[in-house]
Amino acid sequence: MTRSRSLSPAARSVLAQLAEAGFQWSYGYDLCRATGLKSGTLYPLLIRLEGQGHLDAQWLPAEGGRPPRHAYRLTATGRQLAAANPPLVAPIPTPAGRLA
Repeated sequence: MTRSRSLSPAARSVLAQLAEAGFQWSYGYDLCRATGLKSGTLYPLLIRLEGQGHLDAQWLPAEGGRPPRHAYRLTATGRQLAAANPPLVAPIPTPAGRLA
């Protein structure tokens, strides 16, 4: 029997960013900047999502003196997962420290 686990806020954020990119390839560095995640959190998450079949990953050729870069995009099942798991929105505190 497979265990059903809810996605972490980090995974939801990454999926949302990749869903927003559509069928375009996204670089890990750009995902770090867009999500605010550190590389030690992001890259293991990307590897896990790819292993589960939710991401396509490929090395894109070097451009303008840069080395080849690893890029990611959602698969069809990844798009379904992203749609079913929107990012969690934290409550915004008011100036008095109370939740709105």
